[in-house]
Amino acid sequence: MFTQLRFPPGTDVESFLASYWQRRPLPMPQALPGFSSPLDAEELAGLACEPELESRLILERDGEHPWEVRHGPLAMSDFAELPPSHWTLLVQDVDKFLPAVAELLSAFGFLPGWRVDDIMVSFAADKGSVGPHLDEYDVFLIQAEGRRRWRIDPIPGPNGPVIPDIDLRILQRFEPREEYLMKPGDVLYLPPGIPPW
Repeated sequence: MFTQLRFPPGTDVESFLASYWQRRPLPMPQALPGFSSPLDAEELAGLACEPELESRLILERDGEHPWEVRHGPLAMSDFAELPPSHWTLLVQDVDKFLPAVAELLSAFGFLPGWRVDDIMVSFAADKGSVGPHLDEYDVFLIQAEGRRRWRIDPIPGPNGPVIPDIDLRILQRFEPREEYLMKPGDVLYLPPGIPPW
């Protein structure tokens, strides 16, 4: 179903591994041309209700504690009570339960298998986010539907202070230096320690 990732002009697998892998971000417009999501938002919500899958619902609210995390399994009634904006659903290991999602891994066959963890699928309502955060692993952000603005600080630095008392590693301070508007089929590679929002 998927072919190998299409790198930007002037970049191929060898130059990606030599110059970008675990070093610096790489935006890849139309790296998966014609990409179509193998599941929709309702199917993802259904997976978040399954006890075998790890899921999180993240809500951004005004007030003293602006972020709230709800761990799954969730109930369908949880989704009926959501506000129209400012929330995100994350579901881990979707590739282990849906073969159509697992096929996406073939586009990343140039990476050693032991470096691949899982495919996490997210759905964000309008203005939904998990905030500026740090990941300690390589990430390929794939835009499946709609458009999404990503802001990053491409200069790795020491882990800044995070907002206390929540089950997320959201940075208290974040100074984005680059911004990308991603469309379906676009991919953004982020090495460890590069904070995105």
